[in-house]
Amino acid sequence: QVQLVESGGGLVQAGGSLTLSCEATDTINSMGWYRQAAGKQRELVASIALSGTPNYADSMKGRFTITISRDNAKKTVYLQMNSLKPEDTGVYYCAAAVFGVVYWGHGPQVTVSS
Repeated sequence: QVQLVESGGGLVQAGGSLTLSCEATDTINSMGWYRQAAGKQRELVASIALSGTPNYADSMKGRFTITISRDNAKKTVYLQMNSLKPEDTGVYYCAAAVFGVVYWGHGPQVTVSS
């Protein structure tokens, strides 16, 4: 069973930056980040393949600057977020898909203050 350990959440001022990390217990082909704001459904932010090819959700483009990357040697995926806005506040979940099964991290809270 895959386990995901996330870090990097917290409180940041609007316009600031934050980087989330997610370390897996195994090498995973497809990993990604989702976020869930209070009272809303969980939505994809970005995903990345083992090759490093990123995929950004259309709904996220232009809202804030995000970069997803990974270090396969460390089995870690990163999500760098810049120019954050209060509406980016939410719980950010790391996800890993293995043979059709999706594993989730605990989801660190990201709070953007105005």
